[in-house]
Amino acid sequence: MSSLLEKARFATDGLLYPKNRSPQKKQQQRRRLRNGDDEEEAEGAISSYVAGQTGMSTTAVDYRLHADDNAAASSVSSDPEEAHFKQRYAPFSTLFCLVQTTILALMMWQCGVAPLNINPMIGPGPDVLNYWGAKNAVLIIDDGESYRLFTPVLLHAGLIHLAGNVLVQMDAGNMWEREWGSLAWLLVYVGSTLGSSVFSCCFMPENISVGSSGAVMGLFGAKLSEILLLCCEKGTSTKERAAAYSRKRQACSVVGGIVIVMAMSFIPYVDWAAHLGGLMAGFVIGMVCFSFKFRSWIFVAIWFVVPSTFMDMKRGETNKWGLRILSELLR
Repeated sequence: MSSLLEKARFATDGLLYPKNRSPQKKQQQRRRLRNGDDEEEAEGAISSYVAGQTGMSTTAVDYRLHADDNAAASSVSSDPEEAHFKQRYAPFSTLFCLVQTTILALMMWQCGVAPLNINPMIGPGPDVLNYWGAKNAVLIIDDGESYRLFTPVLLHAGLIHLAGNVLVQMDAGNMWEREWGSLAWLLVYVGSTLGSSVFSCCFMPENISVGSSGAVMGLFGAKLSEILLLCCEKGTSTKERAAAYSRKRQACSVVGGIVIVMAMSFIPYVDWAAHLGGLMAGFVIGMVCFSFKFRSWIFVAIWFVVPSTFMDMKRGETNKWGLRILSELLR
């Protein structure tokens, strides 16, 4: 407030200090304004002078920011990468983590912990997981228990399994929900859960599996599709530039995370089919969701030419026109 009054005083010296005021008093008033002491007196001087010149009464308004407003402003400007986020909080990622933790605690409290030679994840036994809704291809197909395509995302084999998934969800999942919006995030998460369960039933029908790893891989797949679709989009606004910068920063970590998880998918007690199915489902859903952000016709043309070119090459009919168009677009 003091700086604003000081600027106003320098800009309109005659308004704050009439001609009949001595230079000594002006100097004293300037010193008080610099030190921030006599704000109310300066405001009163402005109001009285304006009222005397115009014949209209004036009302002083306090434009100072409260502490909460200052904190919010500093939090928004502190991290430029968050300028493009659609929302401040991530309710669904937090809710899923709480529900998953609560369910595992209830299972361990009611049914105990299985020996490590049966469940090395420090959790209940396979029969308990199956009773609580694990993925079981026989029960899904023969008995029609289709809910088991979705319930495995809420269950975890043990503390180690839960800790790994919850940490990723609270870090990357939380950030991407704030970036994409809760609706898009939930669509990717649930769709990837379904895709991982279906893929696991097809390629590993004999296994009983639980966990949100497939859904987490779906989030990584959706983020990968967003990076590929919008990798060369040049934003004009501040939010678009922040989004482009964030995608470049996240590209290596997303690819590295996918490689690490897929490498761990082939160790014992891990359902590689669920991981791969969730990754593929999330990638496809991301292609659908984020393709609406296209602003350049060149990428639409690339995604149209590339599939048709490779389909013709597979049939032994090389599409020379498609290759020429693709080379022209990439030049």
